[in-house]
Amino acid sequence: MGASGAAAPAFLRLAAHPLRWRLLTELAGSDLRVRELATLAGEPQNLVSYHLRLLRDGGLVTVTRSSFDGRDSYYHLDLDRCAEGLAGAGTALHPALRPGSGPPLPAGRPRRARRLAVLFVCTGNSGRSPIAEALLGQHTAGHVEASSAGIRPGPRLHPGGVRVLRERYGIDVAGQRPRHLDTLTGRRFDFVITLCDRAREACPDFPHHPCRIHWSIPDPASAGDRGQADHRAFTRTAADIDTRIRHLLPVLEQRGSAP
Repeated sequence: MGASGAAAPAFLRLAAHPLRWRLLTELAGSDLRVRELATLAGEPQNLVSYHLRLLRDGGLVTVTRSSFDGRDSYYHLDLDRCAEGLAGAGTALHPALRPGSGPPLPAGRPRRARRLAVLFVCTGNSGRSPIAEALLGQHTAGHVEASSAGIRPGPRLHPGGVRVLRERYGIDVAGQRPRHLDTLTGRRFDFVITLCDRAREACPDFPHHPCRIHWSIPDPASAGDRGQADHRAFTRTAADIDTRIRHLLPVLEQRGSAP
C-alpha cells in the first residue's frame, strides 16, 4: 500500500483543477485557440493562458503557431501523455489499479452495422489529408468511409507523402489525385476534420451537422525541396496523423454503436 502522506501524482495535481480539467476536456475533441478556450470555459483569456502554461509545463498540452495567422496559436492535447499519467496515478494508489491487472470488462452491446463517413480537409489535398484518408482506411479495414479533399487542390499528390505511406505503412496512393471540396457537395459525413489552419477558416458547413474537428498540423511540404529534410518532415507528419487517428478510433466506435 502507498505510504501515508505521499504527494498526489503530478498528473492528478494538474488535472484536478476545475478550469484545467475543462481545458483538457475541450482539447480532447479538437485543437483550439486560446480565445476559443476562454469563450468555452467562460473565463478571462489571461486566466486561461495561465492555466494553459501550467498544462504545457506539465507536458500535457503542446502549442503550434497558426499557419493561417502567424499571430495566433493552436493548443493540442497529448493524449498519450494523459494516458501515461492516468495509468501512473492508478498504480500509485494501488497495485490492483495497474493497467491490465483488473478483472475483464463485461462485453459491450453488439455493434450496430453502420458505416460512418469521415472527411479530411486541407488546403491542397496533396499531403496531409490524403495521408489521413489512407491511414484511417487502413486502421478501420474499410469499415469507415474515409475521404479527403482540398479547398485549393494541387495538380498531384506530394511525392513525399506518397513515399512515406508506401515505405512505412505499406499503402500505395500513387494513382490518387487531389480533389476539390466542391466535388463533395451534398455528400453526407459524420465527421469533418480539418488538418490545416487555413482550411479550417475556409471549410464550409455541411448538411446533416457533422461533428467538426480541427487538427492543427504544419504543412510538411514547407520544410523544403525534395531531399532528406523533406522526407523527415513527411515522416513526422504521418506519425502525428497516425497517432491522432488511433485516438479517434474509440470516438468512431462510440458513434457507430449509438442507437
